[in-house]
Formats: sequence, C-alpha cells, structure tokens
Amino acid sequence: MRKPGTAMHVAKIVRKHNGKTYVSYLLRRSYRDGDTVKHQTLGNLSHLPPRVLDIVQRSLQGEAFLAPGEAFRILATKPHGHVEAILTTLRKLGLEELLAVTPSRQRSLVVALIAQRILSPCSKLAATRLWQDTTLAEELGVADAGYKEVYTAMDWLLTRQKQIEQKLAQRHLQEGAVVLYDVSSSYYEGQHCPLAHYGHNRDGKKGLPIIVYGLLTDACGRPVALDVYAGNTADPATIPDQVTKLRQRFALNRVVLVGDRGMLTQTRIDTLKRYPGLGWISALRSEAIRELIENGALERSQFDEVDLAEVTSPDFPGERLVACYNPLLDERRRQKRQRLLAATEKGLAKLGAEVGRRTQTPLNAAEIGLKAGRVIGRYKMAKHFQLQIADNSFTWCRDEAAITREEQLDGIYVIRTSEPGTAFAAADCVRTYKRLSLVEQAFRCLKGLDLRVRPIHHRVEQRVRAHLFLCLLAYYVEWHLRAALKSLLYEDEDLDDARRERDPVKPARPSASAREKKKTHQTSRGEPAHSFATLLAHLGTRSRNTLQVVADPDGATFQQLTEPDALQAEALRLLNL
Repeated sequence: MRKPGTAMHVAKIVRKHNGKTYVSYLLRRSYRDGDTVKHQTLGNLSHLPPRVLDIVQRSLQGEAFLAPGEAFRILATKPHGHVEAILTTLRKLGLEELLAVTPSRQRSLVVALIAQRILSPCSKLAATRLWQDTTLAEELGVADAGYKEVYTAMDWLLTRQKQIEQKLAQRHLQEGAVVLYDVSSSYYEGQHCPLAHYGHNRDGKKGLPIIVYGLLTDACGRPVALDVYAGNTADPATIPDQVTKLRQRFALNRVVLVGDRGMLTQTRIDTLKRYPGLGWISALRSEAIRELIENGALERSQFDEVDLAEVTSPDFPGERLVACYNPLLDERRRQKRQRLLAATEKGLAKLGAEVGRRTQTPLNAAEIGLKAGRVIGRYKMAKHFQLQIADNSFTWCRDEAAITREEQLDGIYVIRTSEPGTAFAAADCVRTYKRLSLVEQAFRCLKGLDLRVRPIHHRVEQRVRAHLFLCLLAYYVEWHLRAALKSLLYEDEDLDDARRERDPVKPARPSASAREKKKTHQTSRGEPAHSFATLLAHLGTRSRNTLQVVADPDGATFQQLTEPDALQAEALRLLNL
C-alpha cells in the first residue's frame, strides 16, 4: 500500500561510463519530507521488455488493464472470405441490376440462392439453414427467410427470365456473333413433375425419367440462355426455339449457330437455310461420310501429306465440307473396335457352348435369337457379325466386309458449314466447332460437384424451370470467378490464345505452364495450386468475428475480419477487392 502523499513511478536513469551509455529503469516511491521531495528506489526494472515497462508505467498512472478475454467476448465467428469473393464478383458483373433494377426482398433472396449454389449446392430448404452459418444471410438481410418465401422468390425469378436473358444477350452477343448450343438432361427422382419423361438418359441412371434442357452460350462458353423441355424431347426438336430466340427476342439478324451432328440434322439445317442471315457450323454423321468415300468425293489418300482438306459434293449444295484426319483417333477407334469384337465373340462362344450342351431340353430358334440379341446388343456389334440360328443350332462369324467398310472411316470427321471462306477459313471452322467442348464443360459444372443441378427436388413445373435457370445464373458467376482466379487454379492460363492458334486437327495439349503447374502442384508464384472448390474453401477460412465490449453497460458490439494470408490476399487482388 502506498502511504498518503506518496507516488509511484518508473524513473529512467541514463549514465555514461568509459564512453558507453547505460540506461536503467527503477521503480521509485516519491514522497514529501517537509518541503523536500525525496525518492526511494524500490526495485530495478531494467530487465523487463519495453512493452511490459510501458504497461507498468501506465498502470502506476491510474490506467486499468484487463486480459483480452476479460475485455471482449467473442459472440460469433462466421466464414466470410468466400462470401465476399462471390458477392463482390456478382455485383461487379451487375447481376443484381440484371435481375431487377429496383432492390427488393425477392431480388435479395435470389442473389442469396445464387451465391449459396456456388458455396454449397443443396435444396432450397437446406439453403435457408446453411446461409446462416456464413455471413451470406447477414450481407443480404435474409436471415429470417423461410423456404416458402424462397419458393415465392423463385416464381418471381421465372417471370423475369426472358428479360434477364435478353440483357445477357445484349451484353455478350452482337451481330455476326458465334453462338454455341447443346442439350443435356438430368434424371428426376419422383413421379409428379409433368416435365419428367423417359428418354435418352445421359446420366446413365436406368429406369428413371429425365428432364431435358438446352444451353446457349457465347463463343467463350459464357452462358446466355437456357430452355427446359420434357424428358422425351429429341435434341433436334429444340432448334426452332433457338432460332426464334436469336432472331426475335435477341433481335440478331446475323449469327452463326454451332451445334453437334446429332443436333443439327439435315432437316434442321434445311430449316435454318430459310433465314439468310442465320449461318451454322456442324458435322456430318458417319453414314454421310461413308457416302462421300463411296462416291469418290473423299479419299483417305488425300490425307497422306495433310490432315485437313476441303471437299465438295453435289449432295451438299451451297455448303463447305472440311474433312479432317486424326491418326491418334484412328488408332483409338481401331483398338476399341477390336476390344468390342473380342468381347462379343466371347459372349457368342459362350452361347454356342450352351446350345451344344442342351441336348435333353434343346433351345429353339426363338430362344437362341433372344440370347444372341442380348449379346450383340450389349456391345452394339450386330452390324459386324453374321448369325445362323435354327432350332438347337447356332453358328456365327465376323462380317469382315462390314468391318473393313467401317475401318475406312476411322480417324476421319467432316465439318459442314454455310459460312464462306472469307468469313471462316477451313481451320477456323474446325476450331469453332470444337468450341462446343465449352458447353460440355458448362454441363459438367452444372451436373458435377460445383453446382449439382441434380437431384431435382421440385415437383411443380415452374419451380423446375426456375431451379435450372438459377443454376445457369450461378454458373455465370462461377465462370467469371474462374476466369479471374485461374492463375491460382489448375487452369491453363494460355488456353484462350491456344484455342485461336493451335492446330485444329491434332489433339489439344496443355501449355508448358499448365503442365508445370500440374507437375509441381504450384502456381508460377510458388503458391499451392488449387481446384476451384478448395480455393473457395480456403477463402472461407477468413472469418468475420463479432465481439462484445464486456465493460460497456449497453453491451456494445463491433465486428472484425481476420487478416488475409498470402494466398487469400492474392485472390483478393485478382478479384480487385
């Protein structure tokens, strides 16, 4: 205890001796003895670090100090970095204004659903739970939203789909633009949606109905529009809707539509020819290529020195045909055919042995035919075998002539287009057709772990349509996120330039920088290379803490962000945050 009239303080004593300076810090008591002020040294504090000396000095001056745990209470810690990256990118893209110029509750809910789809795709009910565990709900003011209100927001979004797509088209499509279009499908687990029908299931789920959807993108693979169809809709049947959309809704008189050979059939191409400004690029089916070879319009000898050649045929008036030969594709198809032939022969041999064993209860011709049909149908090799079936008798042999005819097509594909050479050189036609892989990449993101368009949880048709359109908007944001962050991802940073310049026929190879990145698992800056999912997860470790001041009688709170690490700081720089 200090005596009345005394004061404690830390005195700094500086002394010089033999040319050296010595500094000491002494704890002293100052007191008055009559008219004289005297000092009593109580201890030497010179061994203490400056930070501790400062605290002692301020404490003696009357300041009160508390341990951090006593001064502040952490009320909440929520992941924020990935939310910040997504919402900032979304707003830089002007997506909120694309949805609606005027802010509204529905717009905020739709933005939250788009962001949550990128963060962690799930059902709409689960989304209202999960966005509470990050700062997403706080950022958009939707913490109190329930699933019924979310469904209402989806209905609101669907009413605005045409206007949103039109704005996207104005932003990314101009007169003369190249437009990529392809169709996919997703299985539906349920029986109550009118869009769910049995059809060509691309997911490999047997016995389940599907829902078909067509995606329209610009030449870079950036999504622009999406249409949803019943599961039994054939791919070519979706083309008229795209023509109407491009010419009427988007008001484009001149555009080049790129679609695969199963999409742009001869019937659909004849329809496209009715519109002078509407060009197209597609490919020939194998039957048409075989006819070109049999008619002499195309010969394998043409590829002895080159791998690309333009050919003409009276069967395709007004069209340019660009024939390509890929020796690697040739060898791959030849090997695959041999494996399938061998597997089919093994099954047929097994069936022949069974027919030979059945002496007491012999198989009749109908039973043998059913069993043989299953064998050759399994590997789709019926065209390459000749079967002789009778009661209790079964023989078979390869159809060598049919096999030879098919071998003539190995490694050859033919691009067909309405575009003149002045607009598209032969090599550019091939490169442009191969850009359809960008739409396939979009489908992989939509159907894979990124956005998981399936399983589809909705029963009402309009909700299914809204769900798929919501996924398209989420992919639109993800597309731009990937483009901005590609130097940190396992992405080929030179791919855009390579697509314009590389050999159109030879197999695509990643650039040297991309190969080095995959080999070392590091970026060019020496940072760990990431997939999109792991980078997003790492950004999420940057949290926003809510702290409360313990000493404040009103319980005042404030928020504090954790400092970004080197990787997070680089990601923020790339996103211009």
